[in-house]
Amino acid sequence: MKLNNPIDTVENCRYCLMCRHVAPVGHITKDETLTPHGIALTVASQRRGLIQWNRETVAVIYSEPDGGNCRAHCITDQPLPEAIAAVRAELTAQDLAPAIVYRVHEALEKWHTPFGEERLAPATGRAEVALFVGDEAHYLWPSALEGALKLLEAVGLRPTLIGRGRSSGYLASSLGFPETATRQGQELLAELSASGASRLLVLSPGDYFTFNQLYPERLGIALPPEVALNDVASVLAEALADGRLPLRASEEPTPYAYVDPTHAVRVPQRFDAPRALVGAVMPSAPLELFWRRERAHPVGSTALQFTRPELADALTRARLEDAKNRGAELLICEDPGSLYQLKQHAGALSLRVKGLYELLAEHIAC
Repeated sequence: MKLNNPIDTVENCRYCLMCRHVAPVGHITKDETLTPHGIALTVASQRRGLIQWNRETVAVIYSEPDGGNCRAHCITDQPLPEAIAAVRAELTAQDLAPAIVYRVHEALEKWHTPFGEERLAPATGRAEVALFVGDEAHYLWPSALEGALKLLEAVGLRPTLIGRGRSSGYLASSLGFPETATRQGQELLAELSASGASRLLVLSPGDYFTFNQLYPERLGIALPPEVALNDVASVLAEALADGRLPLRASEEPTPYAYVDPTHAVRVPQRFDAPRALVGAVMPSAPLELFWRRERAHPVGSTALQFTRPELADALTRARLEDAKNRGAELLICEDPGSLYQLKQHAGALSLRVKGLYELLAEHIAC
């Protein structure tokens, strides 16, 4: 169900510190204005006429990563990310957003993605199972898709691919363009319907969140009730547990850590699945990061990479430094966007980055 008047949420958040301890941008900047309650207070103050929208105050609104940490740690489930997305929609409508926001939106409208300049046609194949590819897997980390398809075939699934090279609508929503996000979502749902699939698989928790929660709450659209939504890691973990996915152990002795990807906190039921998969092939126990599971911070794979790239880079470096401090030399993650961001900065800390699906595909037991 679409949320009514989500901006009113700021009245409940402006003086609340319940999620302050897990606020990613607050941690890296030490700036109270850029914590959830600081951003909520900025919005509430503008609505009361105490401050005006200007370059500085608008920058505050576009400093929130939309990674879900605040809502995940709110006992009353206040939808602050949805409120901020609604505020941004007001700013874009008034031509008050930063110039980069409109440039990214133009790319989303023209190419369906800011990562490439080709508008791929919708899929025409039909199958019982569909796999949403998206633009990050297609453009930024294509080996994730290749690995996932090999693994799914190994457990007897041959999905038709939908949304290849196309944004899910999350980015448009996060930037403040709900109409564009709705149109992109509706196009994907039409492609899903045309595939005849009764099951939709996604590669990352971010895509799961988009189809499962963002669509109905922010956009007022939804998956058909007859279509089941699953993420690939959970499907593979189930297959591993019941013996349908035979994996052989790796001989690599490198100290490693699994990195919970951006948006992981929004899908807490899947924390164990990727860890079980990693543990099935790696010969030693993982080094768990401090910012993990329910308190996992995002890397710079959200809208911040465009609106506040310095903050996006700082978020990514913070995750890498966490891993380095734990003694890890190899980082494993399944999300294409998170992998891409980690890879950009990993070399500076002498760390290697490996995609989970590629790792597992290399160790399928014949």
